[in-house]
Amino acid sequence: MPVQTTYPGVYIEELPSGVRTITGVATSITAFVGRALKGEPNEPVTINNFSDFERQFGGLWSESTMSYAVQDFYLNGGSQAIIVRVDNGSGTAQLQLTAGAGSPPDGLILVAASPGSWANSLLAEVNYNTQDPTVKPASPPAPPDPKLFNLVIYQKDPETLQVQKLEEYLRVSVDKNDSRFLPRVLDQNSTVVGVLKDPDGKWVVPAVRPNVTVTPVAASQVDDGSDLIVGNYIGGDNDLQKTGLSALLKTDLFNLLCIPPPVRGGNTDATIYAQAAKMCVDKRAMLIVDPPVEWGANIDKAVSTPLQQLGALGVTGINARNAALYYPQVIKPDPLRENQPDLFVPSGIIAGLMATTDTNRGVWKSPAGIDAALTGVQSLQVNLSDSENGDLNQVGVNCLRAFPVIGRVIWGARTMRGADQLADDYKYVAVRRTALFIEESLYRGTKWVVFEPNDEPLWAQIRLNIGAFMQNLFRQGAFQGTTPKDAYLVKCDKETTTQNDINLGIVNILVAFAPLKPAEFVIIKIQQLAGQINT
Repeated sequence: MPVQTTYPGVYIEELPSGVRTITGVATSITAFVGRALKGEPNEPVTINNFSDFERQFGGLWSESTMSYAVQDFYLNGGSQAIIVRVDNGSGTAQLQLTAGAGSPPDGLILVAASPGSWANSLLAEVNYNTQDPTVKPASPPAPPDPKLFNLVIYQKDPETLQVQKLEEYLRVSVDKNDSRFLPRVLDQNSTVVGVLKDPDGKWVVPAVRPNVTVTPVAASQVDDGSDLIVGNYIGGDNDLQKTGLSALLKTDLFNLLCIPPPVRGGNTDATIYAQAAKMCVDKRAMLIVDPPVEWGANIDKAVSTPLQQLGALGVTGINARNAALYYPQVIKPDPLRENQPDLFVPSGIIAGLMATTDTNRGVWKSPAGIDAALTGVQSLQVNLSDSENGDLNQVGVNCLRAFPVIGRVIWGARTMRGADQLADDYKYVAVRRTALFIEESLYRGTKWVVFEPNDEPLWAQIRLNIGAFMQNLFRQGAFQGTTPKDAYLVKCDKETTTQNDINLGIVNILVAFAPLKPAEFVIIKIQQLAGQINT
């Protein structure tokens, strides 16, 4: 800021550079929505590996198509995922600990941290060894504090019957004024249980500590509910909880969205895909659409699928720019069924390979080709020929192919607006994802512009900062052209922002780029050379 000159001498003034670095956002954070064995329903949770999924959502479960898709995602190079567990009537197990004399008859009731049968094997035990080991015991020993106790949570393996200690909480209390008040301690630390709450959301605690000391208390027995229905996915965004797909509105950013079918051998309903595609447009993300299982049973139906029938999948119009369909489904061993081969949707695999391609080459590289190999796949539901591949490609269906030596790979790079007759600007997945990446990065990186004086100094700063961001992408090979002038354009001046715009509080920024489009068709021309005649 300007200095105030009061005395004769030298003054130092630091001037701002005007440079505000725009950082590119992540490109392959993948959201999964579906059924899981455990975990808080309708709450997006970020994980970084499959071990996180096993710990927080119970790992592979034969009734959860999502669990297999998440495993496929990490097997194929995925990094960060957001999991939304959707539930349909799972019960929540309780552990009822009897209390001492004079306490409410229901005593202390613990509830599982999330619904599902996973909690049926929980055990709880209370003991009173609350003497502080750092304090020398009195002689004779003082009676134990009537409000302090230790709580231990175990889990019994239903097959081996072995009991494992999960959590232990020492010197906890049922006194609300105590710093070790049990409900607060569990709420802040436990991933397994909490204390029952009444309809008003208040913890239900007895007046004195529970007196279960010998036999650990077993949880009540509950089930995992029913198969998911459309309503479980659609949820609602009008309430504060935001259930189903709308739970993703609680997240800051995701780039890819996978919605495996509710049951094995089934399909994701078109209504679900329609809402998901709209959300992807709003959140600048891509929806990965799985093919109907019927297409595999009748290859002629898949190959002859006209453009208008693709609309039956629920992704139509401009929203289809933010979606890509991959066909066919894949066959791979199921570790929960003695590695017997079974049919699975490919969306998790595709998302993982997109993440791998982004890391190795950049979001502007099409996630397809001989390097996009499907890891963990034994075979494909349908082995397509070149002509069948060609029929599907021209209506915007990306094919999975099996080639000798190369193996099973992604062999298509189009969005669901990629049909030849549509001639859409966003025909290719890589072009669309590059545009979304730039849009999201600039959306977040230009927040500083809001409320700045709307005149040439601001416009110059905007050109400087956005230009630096685009130049960095150009140097990484994200655009066509051999010079920056050929590759991108950043314009913000009195031509883009008129006086009327200024009066309305608007600044207009034009950002254009020359996208890299994949070489879908490689034509090699062979010609014989006739004998050369010297002239």
